[in-house]
Amino acid sequence: MNIKDVHEYFPEMDRISEEIPNKIASSYKEQSNRTVTAEDVRAALEKDRLSPDDYYALLSEAAEDFLEPMAEKARMLRRQYFGDNVYSFSPLYIANYCENGCRYCGFNSKSDIKRAMLSEEEIEDEMKALAAEGIEDVLILTGESDKFSPISYIEMAVRLARKYFRVVGLEIYPVNVEDYERLQEAGADFVTVFQETYDPEAYAYYHPHGHKRSITYRMNTQERAAMGGMRGVGFGALFGLSDPVRDAYSMGLHAFLIQQKYPHIEIAISLPRIRPTHGAEEVDNTNRIGEKKLMQFILAIRIFMPFASMTISTRERKEFRDRAMYYGATKISASVDTGIGRRTEEHEEDEGEEQFVIADTRTLDEIEEDLGEEGLYVLRNDYIRL
Repeated sequence: MNIKDVHEYFPEMDRISEEIPNKIASSYKEQSNRTVTAEDVRAALEKDRLSPDDYYALLSEAAEDFLEPMAEKARMLRRQYFGDNVYSFSPLYIANYCENGCRYCGFNSKSDIKRAMLSEEEIEDEMKALAAEGIEDVLILTGESDKFSPISYIEMAVRLARKYFRVVGLEIYPVNVEDYERLQEAGADFVTVFQETYDPEAYAYYHPHGHKRSITYRMNTQERAAMGGMRGVGFGALFGLSDPVRDAYSMGLHAFLIQQKYPHIEIAISLPRIRPTHGAEEVDNTNRIGEKKLMQFILAIRIFMPFASMTISTRERKEFRDRAMYYGATKISASVDTGIGRRTEEHEEDEGEEQFVIADTRTLDEIEEDLGEEGLYVLRNDYIRL
């Protein structure tokens, strides 16, 4: 397997405990040897607080006949912890240069897409345009290249974002604790990193080169961000790369273990599925899941971690996203464009191509109207940074 110690090719990377990655691996091994019964599912649904064993039961095939009671319980817990509120945000891609070889991603280093990296002036123009739409929570994204998107560049973007937005999140390449401290001081609130898959063999196949090939370094990213002072961390698996139940269980357990170790940290979870893109030709259909199974995962996570924020991306069609918001998800992206520099006409010549094709193209106002019909209220933000 092409699984490398990150220090073989990036010696300055932080080395922290592998306690959590090891717990995730050993726990899944135990769960995969279980036979989950209908009685296990019923017992889990009767509990006020679920164990990892219960969570696995709700993800299993045996739980597929219990989606209605799962939906009822998830809806109850969603209202208990979040009311009928939906939190809105928008991603802002500022660069798409990447040094990784991810076989499923349009940004991968061997893709022939048009590359772009916005200047400071261009970033500010993009932020002005986004803020004018009413967005107050922004997620800054780059490709995974410390050469073209160094920490100093990201730090500059964060400082600009503080001028226009109340909440600033980051989805960038994994970095060291001191880098997260620097970005937090600049004004960043959250760090989100997608593990993609928790299956070591699948991970090695899908990441043949680049810094991302170290599964453990990536899995420890949320802990380094917590150590660096971030108030929140996000987790995600890309469903379609490997066994979806394994990835859903491992992702939920990962978030659970980080919450236990850092109880002050806010937890966020994302559940994207593979979408058409320039780089997805080498992904087969073996592990693809439909909307029914994805909804089961949403319900199970809500019941297992009722306090966690949950995002359903624009990869999903709008009808599914709206139903997901009603039963379990709590945060929705709006006015999304996964390309570079497309929000202002002045940047048309320099725009970079998108990471993937989105399914829900609604603006924030359109989402607000649609969710209002479901009895849900869209909030622009719920946080003031002192």
